[in-house]
Amino acid sequence: MKIDLLYILKAPLRWIRRLYDWTLHWARTKQAPYALFLTAFSESSFFPIPPDVLLIAMVVANRKKWFRNAAICTLGSVLGALLGYFIGWSLFETVGKLIVQTYNLDAVVKMLGEKYAENAFLVIFTAAFTPIPYKAITITAGLFKIPLVTLVIASIVGRAGRFFLVAGALRLFGKKISDSIEKYFDIFSIAFLLLAAGGFFALKYFIK
Repeated sequence: MKIDLLYILKAPLRWIRRLYDWTLHWARTKQAPYALFLTAFSESSFFPIPPDVLLIAMVVANRKKWFRNAAICTLGSVLGALLGYFIGWSLFETVGKLIVQTYNLDAVVKMLGEKYAENAFLVIFTAAFTPIPYKAITITAGLFKIPLVTLVIASIVGRAGRFFLVAGALRLFGKKISDSIEKYFDIFSIAFLLLAAGGFFALKYFIK
């Protein structure tokens, strides 16, 4: 029996299309920078949606402000990492465990501790720069008492590298990229879903 992937994903794709249109429209408002900061801040400790979604929409809406928006995203994310660190350090038995269980990451917590012992900076930087769920890293960094300076420096390097790369690429090729998204929206949507799901699988693979 032939499986039509687009048919299976029809409902999720419609939802993503509406979310994309709404985000693109809302990205042009005066409140967008505040929302970008809050999204980046919360994603580093508990929120599931990466700030890249809003960052992309904002840069597409106004490419001249790419640097400002990337900086806002970086600042919010790094400050949010401090919240995740605090949760792991002082509130793991209550708030931390709830977040870990919500994302089904119980099995990776102990292994992350072993990885931190090998190279904490590399672990944090890798999660900061890639789709690996960053909240799991910031919370466990606090749980295993990783030096705060290591978390901050690795987060700045990884998050700034990621967000400025995304925003910079859109600044240079924004029109072509936005046109491509419109033309091949279903393909980009499927890629986004796979990338989001793959981040959680990558975390489990990464710590083995």
